[in-house]
Amino acid sequence: MMSRYEPSIPNYERERIILQCIRDNSHLHHNGLLKIIVPKFMAKTTFEKVRDSLVEKEIIFVEKKGNMKFYVATTNYKEKSQQHLEQNTTKTFHDLKLKIKKLDVDFPHKDIDQKISIGTILLKSLLQTDSGFTILDSIKNPKKTLYRDEHLMIQQLIFQLFQIIKNDVDYEIIFPNIVSYHHDNLPKFTPDD
Repeated sequence: MMSRYEPSIPNYERERIILQCIRDNSHLHHNGLLKIIVPKFMAKTTFEKVRDSLVEKEIIFVEKKGNMKFYVATTNYKEKSQQHLEQNTTKTFHDLKLKIKKLDVDFPHKDIDQKISIGTILLKSLLQTDSGFTILDSIKNPKKTLYRDEHLMIQQLIFQLFQIIKNDVDYEIIFPNIVSYHHDNLPKFTPDD
């Protein structure tokens, strides 16, 4: 049970609060920011977790002056985030090609829970990677598909994954579980009333 009431704020809202306080109070060091944010917006441990997340994502960085820590918003974050997205998407894409190539041999030897887990994780990664390429296409040139080959290869990898699952003896149990997991990520048509 929590000893202190902490408002239920989504993580992106916590990040926004911290970023806003850093921008509006660039002269304040760590303890000064704490006084503004804690306990009004979040607990101290929550502040520290969100701050660490912002540093890890390179949205902010820590500047030390003497024994004091100051937080500074990363300059040219737009370019850096695009570079990170491109690097992570490309690395993940190549990693997925290797994993699915190996999967044909390894999959039949796994137990049913492992098969469901592997299938679910791989499908999720393939969809996320395709989304990464779509975002990069949109950023770089919204009128042209620059990553056409990668999109096509992901489509083929999804097909290969489904073929491996379809050819498995446990297909009737594995496939519905994988589809069920991804049900929330698939489009649903809801007509306007």
